[in-house]
Amino acid sequence: MLYEQDFYAWTIATAKALRERDLINLDWDNLIEEIESLGRQEKRELINRLIILVMHLLKWQYQPNKRSRSWELTIKIQRLDVEKLLLDNPSLKSYLKEAISSGYNKAVLKAAQETGLAIEVFPSVCPYTWEELIDNDFMPN
Repeated sequence: MLYEQDFYAWTIATAKALRERDLINLDWDNLIEEIESLGRQEKRELINRLIILVMHLLKWQYQPNKRSRSWELTIKIQRLDVEKLLLDNPSLKSYLKEAISSGYNKAVLKAAQETGLAIEVFPSVCPYTWEELIDNDFMPN
């Protein structure tokens, strides 16, 4: 099967079949799988952006003596990336609470790794509201 032998060739053939409305020769099972995969990829991207954002907010809050322009700019960039992702995919807004919760433990692990602080120093649940996460003026003290 072309999908398993040469993925790139499969994408070209599938796009051609779709353009020509050739429904008989479409590889429906793999096409469906790939479309669903694209949706999962957007969810993973949201979680990854939130992990980086929350990790840097935690570092900012728990290591005030090491605050840097780099941390501040990373926070701003992640906020812009999350905002753009949600503008492009408005239905992901319904997934925000779960995404924040899902990514928080990893954000804590990364913050602990980068700061050298014990994991127990950080709250067990995300201390920031969604509004704070996207507020460009919010920086935790």
